[in-house]
Amino acid sequence: MENQKRHSNPALDEVTLSTQPIFDGKIITLQVDTVQLPDGNTATREVVKHPGAVAVLALNNNKLLVVEQYRQPMLRTEVEIPAGKLDPGEDPLTAAHRELQEETGFHSGDLKHLKSFYTSPGFADEIIHLYVTENAQVGEMALDEDEFLEVSELTLEEAYQYIADGRIADAKTMMAVYTWHLYTLTGQWH
Repeated sequence: MENQKRHSNPALDEVTLSTQPIFDGKIITLQVDTVQLPDGNTATREVVKHPGAVAVLALNNNKLLVVEQYRQPMLRTEVEIPAGKLDPGEDPLTAAHRELQEETGFHSGDLKHLKSFYTSPGFADEIIHLYVTENAQVGEMALDEDEFLEVSELTLEEAYQYIADGRIADAKTMMAVYTWHLYTLTGQWH
């Protein structure tokens, strides 16, 4: 977990008493944990385990590289920054380079880690490591067998319009757009 510290308040901690595996899939697993609550009572927690992922805020000539692809859970296409899951034991920086090149055909020698964040901590442990580059350079795409997507570039204004129109609706891409906007105001990546 890059730049992530474990913070905990012992008065609120829950103790896992047992774990029941429910589903073991290609990307996620599902388990039901029985926990002891701070007051001594017990409860169950449904937990989705995920290997983690990377996302890249890649700029080419001050335009954001995005991909549009169909997302089955949403039953529609979604415009997103390049991203993908970590392979077992894979370094997030290595994965960020791989995903940028595979999904967009662009590459960069200067990816910088911005933040790592949890997508849905109420039920999942998925963490996304967000990287940035201002120097994306054209290369060759190498999509996975089951990936079909279109690459485009957006100005900051266009990205905000895509958010307003609902074409960008996922958290990682919205966070990237807001981070990019903050950078244009401060000159520093936060």
